[in-house]
Amino acid sequence: MHRKKGLSLGLATSAVAATAIAGVSLATTSDTAEATTDTLRWGSCKATQKKPGETGESKAPEKSGTAPAPQLECATLEVPLDYGNPGGRTIGIAVSRIKSENPSKRRGALLVNPGGPGVGGLGYPYALAVSGLPQDVQDAYDLIGFDPRGVGRSTPVTCDLTTEQLEHRPVYARTAADVTKEAEHARDVARQCADSKTSWMLPHVSTANTARDMDRIRVALGESKISYLGTSYGTSLGAVYTTLFPKRSDRFVLDSSLGPKGYDVTAMRLFGRGMEDRFPDFAKYAAAHPEYGLGGTAQDVKRKFYELADRLDEQPAQGYDGTRFRSDTFTLLYVDSNMPLIAKIWQALDTGEAVPPSPSVPGSENSTASRYYVSCNDSRWPSSVVAYQYYTAVDRVKYPLVGGSMSNIGPCAFWPDRRTEPQVQIGDRGPSNVLMVQNERDPGTPMAGAKKLREAFGKRATMVTVDQGGHGIYPNGSDACANGAVTRYLTTGKLPAKDLACAAEQRSVRPGA
Repeated sequence: MHRKKGLSLGLATSAVAATAIAGVSLATTSDTAEATTDTLRWGSCKATQKKPGETGESKAPEKSGTAPAPQLECATLEVPLDYGNPGGRTIGIAVSRIKSENPSKRRGALLVNPGGPGVGGLGYPYALAVSGLPQDVQDAYDLIGFDPRGVGRSTPVTCDLTTEQLEHRPVYARTAADVTKEAEHARDVARQCADSKTSWMLPHVSTANTARDMDRIRVALGESKISYLGTSYGTSLGAVYTTLFPKRSDRFVLDSSLGPKGYDVTAMRLFGRGMEDRFPDFAKYAAAHPEYGLGGTAQDVKRKFYELADRLDEQPAQGYDGTRFRSDTFTLLYVDSNMPLIAKIWQALDTGEAVPPSPSVPGSENSTASRYYVSCNDSRWPSSVVAYQYYTAVDRVKYPLVGGSMSNIGPCAFWPDRRTEPQVQIGDRGPSNVLMVQNERDPGTPMAGAKKLREAFGKRATMVTVDQGGHGIYPNGSDACANGAVTRYLTTGKLPAKDLACAAEQRSVRPGA
């Protein structure tokens, strides 16, 4: 669900909050009161702490993001737990900053988010700065990162998940019975989340509330508007923010977009579509490298996929069953440079040689728990096991590579419905200030979902698509057309005159790039 691969900010009065919660025109939330006394006291990132008393009610905060550099400063901002009761209990949001070193060129603050949900972003400004973010962009903005509510050094959540639960992958459902069995795991996880020691946060950890937290960050920074760069799930977070706060949104860049409903059941099923879109890139690579012995044509490589998956379903080997084989192949295809590793894993599983180490590891307990909190709170998921039996039956045919796994039942089916507001509806009300960039063959946020978000934004958005595969473009993608469009917009405010399609660029796959 994430690249490398998040959530809400505040309404100042209970009257305004009540309007948003009732689902009345969310544009009315764009005038968050500026009279807040919240301030950010910058210091060493190693010294970032929570509000006294908060850490006693949940797990100790986990470090997140890239190791802090000297120029990365951190602070903690107190925000309302419940924006419907802004004078009530508060939680801490960990915020980071790399200041522009060129005051004469500085034009504002650029809030950044790497994806998720459940992924910390405290170190993301540093990661961007050292991995190719153009100097003109670094001169133009203070780079602002944060751990979303529930994550990392912000007040964290837990579901008390066991190691076995963290390592669990939804089984590839071949029959209705496979869904019924998967429901046992899903029901247990949902119950643990609802009964955990951070269940007091459960109704309030959502994309909309993280967007409100973002606006509190803006106010604390002293900015009248804020610009934004979000990738993967970060696009959903950015879309919700600029819908809630259109007048506070400056230049918004959404890289590798989810659909307008975020991570709902439709988005989960679209992972199957994403794999179908992306797999031909790997099949072409493997067929062009006979040393792996996976087939001389793309069709041969696809047949090898099914052969290995079926074999491992029947007889697991070297820690791989069919579910892990499908899952790891899908995840590794997020990045072109993983293709040699995928081919070596397949080759080893086929021949019985030792399988090379894979970077596929379970997420931390906090990361996984917060992902459930957000995904399950944001939208209503079907609660019937029969519904997922139908989804898997359809998607095994429609998306045969991994559809039977992606459509299987999860904890959201059994989630307690304690939501405080309806899901934010993305629309075309507001300034034309959203730039979307999207790979045509993205496995994690498929083109089909991005097109729906583009349609929902209407005149508000301009979309740049790239004839390539993989997840994530800016700033370390190799496509000059899309990267140039983003840099130009962030530094000059100039958008493409209309939606733009960037042609494929010739490049070779370099392992470890």
